[in-house]
Amino acid sequence: MNSGDLVVARPEGLYCAGGDFFIDPWRPVPRAVITHGHGDHARGGMGEYHTTRSGLPILRWRLGGQRYCDYRYGEQFVLGAARVSLHPAGHVLGSAQVRIEVDGEVWVVSGDYKRQSDPTCAPFDPLRCDVFITEATFGLPVYRWPDTAEVARDIVAWRDECATRGETAILYAYALGKAQRLLAELAPYVDRPVYLHGAVANGVQVYRDCGIALPETVAVMETAAARGKDRDALAGELVIAPPSAASSAWLRRFRRAQQGFASGWMRIRGNRRRRNYDRGFVVSDHADWPALLETIAQSGARRVIATHGDTAALVRVLGERGIRADTFRTDYGDEN
Repeated sequence: MNSGDLVVARPEGLYCAGGDFFIDPWRPVPRAVITHGHGDHARGGMGEYHTTRSGLPILRWRLGGQRYCDYRYGEQFVLGAARVSLHPAGHVLGSAQVRIEVDGEVWVVSGDYKRQSDPTCAPFDPLRCDVFITEATFGLPVYRWPDTAEVARDIVAWRDECATRGETAILYAYALGKAQRLLAELAPYVDRPVYLHGAVANGVQVYRDCGIALPETVAVMETAAARGKDRDALAGELVIAPPSAASSAWLRRFRRAQQGFASGWMRIRGNRRRRNYDRGFVVSDHADWPALLETIAQSGARRVIATHGDTAALVRVLGERGIRADTFRTDYGDEN
């Protein structure tokens, strides 16, 4: 890395010296610009949080009362010598790319992003820049996403198959973003309520309060199954739960169940077998391999810095295409 770089990796996170701020820092800092509300990107203990207006309700739900500064997508604000703006990333509700301009040089930090359509958040907005810092969670050619509508129909068909055997179809998905997207994608195909683990129900209510249209849902805790009176009460129904519930006592509410997982990792069949899921559904809130390459090309960046995932293959391919490519090590997780 060059000493004059606009963004550098420091122990606290990605740092912009020109604006004296960090982007999604993993340690407490005085000033943080937050790309979205997932726990590995938005942590407690910061002096002040700069975020999107549409993402603010999620931060308030997760972090409580803090010093927040919120902005519309595309609205410029000044931090030190830097002109900063936040632009749609298409990852989850309120997610953003961070555009930084200092003395005419433009860097864009992607945060987490995807290029597939998603009825629960604003679509990704391609930005031109000199340097593009991109995530590479699924930075291998094998990762290519199917049409989400087809996956939604497969999920409903799986639920119906479970119904013929008197089983509950439990679908694991991350509680913030993925679960809400699945509900929105399922809406045209479900003919009755979808049942929710409590952790998912809380996030769904935040989305509803933000005006996101979702199908009818019922919390599992409100059913006879939760009260221990009828372990067959939800046989033949679809239940969405966080992955942490897969190894918990919560499962005792159901006499017979099949377990599925909705994730980009399910593109590799061995991942499903290793995790002991009955079904895997390929749905990701990150860019797949073709989308990574398309987005980098659209940026026009002369240099790319890859973070967060399988960076080696991406760096190699970009080098073969004549684009200078580096990596940053980050402490982000895999909510996918």
